[in-house]
Amino acid sequence: MMTYLVVGLLGLLALTIPVGIVLFLLGFGIDAFFSAFPLMKGLGRMVWATSNSSSLIAIPFFILLGEILVRSGIARTTYSALDRWVSWMPGGLVHANIATATMFSATSGSSVATAASVSTVAMPQAKALGYDPRMFSGAIAAGGTLGIMIPPSINLIVYGFLTQSSIPQLFLAGLIPGLLLAVGFMLMTAMICAIRPNLGGPRRHFGWGERIKSLKDLVPILLLFVTIVGSIYYGIATPTEAAAVGVGGAVLIAISFGKFSWQMVTQSVVGTVKITSMIMLIVIGASFLNFTLASAGLGTKLDAFLTGLGLTPLTTLLVIVLMYVVLGMFIETLSLMVVTIPIVVPLVVALGFDVIWFGILMIVLVEMALITPPVGLNLYVVQSARGEGKIGQVMMGALPYVMVMFVMVAALIAMPEIALWLPSSLK
Repeated sequence: MMTYLVVGLLGLLALTIPVGIVLFLLGFGIDAFFSAFPLMKGLGRMVWATSNSSSLIAIPFFILLGEILVRSGIARTTYSALDRWVSWMPGGLVHANIATATMFSATSGSSVATAASVSTVAMPQAKALGYDPRMFSGAIAAGGTLGIMIPPSINLIVYGFLTQSSIPQLFLAGLIPGLLLAVGFMLMTAMICAIRPNLGGPRRHFGWGERIKSLKDLVPILLLFVTIVGSIYYGIATPTEAAAVGVGGAVLIAISFGKFSWQMVTQSVVGTVKITSMIMLIVIGASFLNFTLASAGLGTKLDAFLTGLGLTPLTTLLVIVLMYVVLGMFIETLSLMVVTIPIVVPLVVALGFDVIWFGILMIVLVEMALITPPVGLNLYVVQSARGEGKIGQVMMGALPYVMVMFVMVAALIAMPEIALWLPSSLK
């Protein structure tokens, strides 16, 4: 049955069938050939039960928040301000790519949206200032992955929903690893460009007067992040309520920057509906597929198989990590999460690992999937913004940052406190 699932999933995706539809088709097939119960009779009830969750309401709000910030052009002013603070390091403007992606990750909740917004602003600078296209574009692709780690994260909301774990605790757990990854990306950039200066562009130096003046473009975004995340952490608001407040804050920021228009609002709402519909179709399809898998006894069989191998908990965890690395090369990231979570997470918890900690470990592996070929979504988003050259250049440029993610995976396994210290200290 596992062979049927993997081959069927990859085969249907290769036919360019939408992911949500693929998950339903696989569920129908497993129900017909492997399940002992006529699950189709309960399909309507299952779809309603899955979608009727207050936790999921936060998703369209966070998407709308990101859409407003991106479409109002605030990314351009943020990028310009961060250029004045970080471009003095070896690598120059590449650090502004990563810093801008980090800041937008703290508001958008989406890796693809973050990569797209930074690409649109940054790419014209690469050619004008003579940057190596590989490193410049690879840094944007890697920085964009932070959108699903640094809170608020749509993927962490989905993980919390599927595992019935605390979303505020997940947000807390993702903050330090997300910031450490951003620092790691910048250190990797500085190290490479110190060894090979030709890969980076000119180091740009600005006076403190200019830097202080640029803060007016950064403070509103930082205040928005503190408002959203702080209200969640201190129990003032639920993630859904905080997301709604964030949308209001994003509108106020757009107005204060003179970027507000009804056309922008319309485009943001339409974009939100499209992205939310795609996410919900995947979540509902995955819920149906996982229900059929449970009915067919896959979880029990997989548990018995791993137990029969006689592996230690750590070795079993490393096998799961390897599985995610391989599957991430071929399966879209959100789909990978929602398909595997109901099967893998119970096994991981049974081995004695913390469900919050594993959620952060999984997100790092999913981030890696966003920039590993052949199905690394951020690679294609950045290449689309480039509009020239080959996508192989973006892939090569992202490779050093994949190594940083491997280091983070090892660090999380060796020191779970990296993810668990903040949630435990603020309980």
